Amino acid sequence: MRDPKIWIGTSPSDVTWADDSRTIYFNWNPDKNPSDSLYGFSIADKKITKIPIAERKKMAGRNGVYNRQHTLRLYEKNGDIHLIGYQNFAIRQITNTVERETNPIFSGNEQSIIFTRGNNLFSISLETGLLSQLTDFKSGAKKPESKPGEQEKFLKEDQLAMFEVLKQRKDKKEAGEKTTEAEKPAHPKEIYLGEKNVSNQLVSPDGKFVAYRLTQMDKSAKPTIVPNYVTESGFTEDLPARTKVGAPGSDYEFWVYDIKKDTARKVSMKDIPGIHDKPDYLKDYPKQDSAWKNKERKTVVHGPFWSENGENAVVVIRSLDGKDRWIMTFNSDSLSLKLLDRQRDEAWIGGPGIGGYPLSAGETGWLDDHTFYFQSEATGYSHLYSVDVLTGKKIALTSGKFEVQNVTLSKDKKTFYLITNEVHPGEQHLYRMASTGGQRERLIQNPGAHEVTLSPDETKLAIRYSKSNVPWELFWMDNPSSSSKNVQPERITNSVSKEFLSYAWREAKVVTIKSSDGLPIYARIYEPKKSNGKAVVFVHGAGYLQNAHKWWSQYFREYMFHNLLTDKGYTVLDLDYRASSGYGRDWRTGIYRFMGGKDLTDNIDGARWLTKTYGINSKNIGVYGGSYGGFITLMALFTTPDIFSAGAALRPVTDWAAYNHPYTANILNEPQADSLAYRKSSPIYYAAGLKNPLLICHGMVDVNVHYQDVVRLSQRLIELGKNNWELASYPMEDHGFSEASSWTDEYKRIFKLFEEKL
Repeated sequence: MRDPKIWIGTSPSDVTWADDSRTIYFNWNPDKNPSDSLYGFSIADKKITKIPIAERKKMAGRNGVYNRQHTLRLYEKNGDIHLIGYQNFAIRQITNTVERETNPIFSGNEQSIIFTRGNNLFSISLETGLLSQLTDFKSGAKKPESKPGEQEKFLKEDQLAMFEVLKQRKDKKEAGEKTTEAEKPAHPKEIYLGEKNVSNQLVSPDGKFVAYRLTQMDKSAKPTIVPNYVTESGFTEDLPARTKVGAPGSDYEFWVYDIKKDTARKVSMKDIPGIHDKPDYLKDYPKQDSAWKNKERKTVVHGPFWSENGENAVVVIRSLDGKDRWIMTFNSDSLSLKLLDRQRDEAWIGGPGIGGYPLSAGETGWLDDHTFYFQSEATGYSHLYSVDVLTGKKIALTSGKFEVQNVTLSKDKKTFYLITNEVHPGEQHLYRMASTGGQRERLIQNPGAHEVTLSPDETKLAIRYSKSNVPWELFWMDNPSSSSKNVQPERITNSVSKEFLSYAWREAKVVTIKSSDGLPIYARIYEPKKSNGKAVVFVHGAGYLQNAHKWWSQYFREYMFHNLLTDKGYTVLDLDYRASSGYGRDWRTGIYRFMGGKDLTDNIDGARWLTKTYGINSKNIGVYGGSYGGFITLMALFTTPDIFSAGAALRPVTDWAAYNHPYTANILNEPQADSLAYRKSSPIYYAAGLKNPLLICHGMVDVNVHYQDVVRLSQRLIELGKNNWELASYPMEDHGFSEASSWTDEYKRIFKLFEEKL
């Protein structure tokens, strides 16, 4: 439980290439410093060097956008815009201001750079350096012009009729003002935002339109407060935290500013197919169901995404209830929308390359000026599709019972580089495929998982690779041609310490267990050389996460603890229960409206499998986990007390009505609209069922799952007269602990619980 960078080592991360494709940059910490540093690996001399701060300041920034020929790259660094040319890799700084400039792109004709400063869009001519303002968004409301009253109008007219000099001066002044107004350069229309915020400002390639999003925040949403007791000041200090699920959220509008006509118009969503569809769960609430009355659901628009020639545009529209995603063509002039693809899910839209929250557009792009690509779970697994925006013809570029988990398109748009789990749900491999679909070519053969970064010239691959008992390391290889399939990755880093390597860390077997409803549950099993007849079931957190895989887990402390338990004779089972990632739509949404349902029965099936397969005594099985795993532990001990003889719930959710909106509302809808789902899914309502020993551990400054959750549960257990539970509180810890002393204390308590109670 010690600081991992001190005794294990730090894996390389944040891998990028130099623009000349000769050096791989990555964050690393072989010297065990307080924080990571930047390192570079030279392909030519095969050497790793630490990059000094002075050199880092001069380096090109990461990411950015290319021009169409990939001869120039724009990027933002430290709030200023830079341009790098790929002929000599010289960097030209475009802006140097106190105010921050962001989101640089090339104009449609690539003669100018367009960027955001404050709320507004600006352009800079690459030839002349002329800076032009394209929008004029202003906060607040426009001050109304003062209009004279009847008395004032009478006096003014009387004065002008009486005194000829006054009339002559007035006429002269008005003539001068008219001339001055005519000589003024054209400036964009002042657009007053009121209390709304503007974002996602995008200029059409022809420079005629600016699309933008307006967001209206509901100020009535009540935030929560997390008290911090151990502070430098000696006083209790309140930490501001998130709202709870069901709190009033933001409303979004999609607008277009017509530069030539100097007008701004709101785009209507009322004619989108299915915009008035009501969710199926309302059938359980007759009053709500009958009151729906053709209600227009709230949406958020992503894009427009314009084709390179500027003739076609696509928007991705997500419903805020999470149940719909529309991909539609968009006409900036007429503001018309035409459907290309609709994905509807009565649970919620999500999956790799799609995004689980409405504020995600997902993986999208153009293959040519009329072919748009995207990912969809239409078949039950996230796959890659293309659609011709002129004809509406859709093509499935990939298919099968696996997921496309990462997508990179080559610069000539003829090739996709894909990370998929088609070999095994617990492995991730790199494939190359024509952008028109067809056969995929696997480029790396090693078992485990790969994270791949293509060099800018696309001739080389930087690879982060790991196995279940080997932390992530950095490799590189030439991008294999069809005639050089035997190219093997070359290792760059050796990150782990001798102390870590001195122990033979187990490569847990990945097995499948048949669930009670007949589906395969993937799991890791840790087998002791000599069983003590006892077992522990570990429940991973995060809900939508995968842990029964063949690469190094983010739960590395738990992984090491499982090795310790196995040394002591325990059999340890780690399942990817219902709602875990990596297994497609049906598995992902298996907890809709009932958390603690199939996800819990999967773990119960695992416990019964241990008894049947390994001869474990059914009275000697424990369960533990953190966050979502803590929630499942509570549900297990409260609702199925005869399955697990002891449990440790770490930082658990005890009442889903107290958790955040983006995650919870997808799965359980809103508590005021679907109270049955919350009542069925929240452990606090089942606390009376506790029979066996329960350990609860929780950080007191947890801004994710609030400490208030376990305080309320504690009061409930006290009122119920339960005496076989204990709460360990950690005054200085957030959701993920940071202090080795806290980790150590927590796991000593878990180990003691299992040693004494199993």
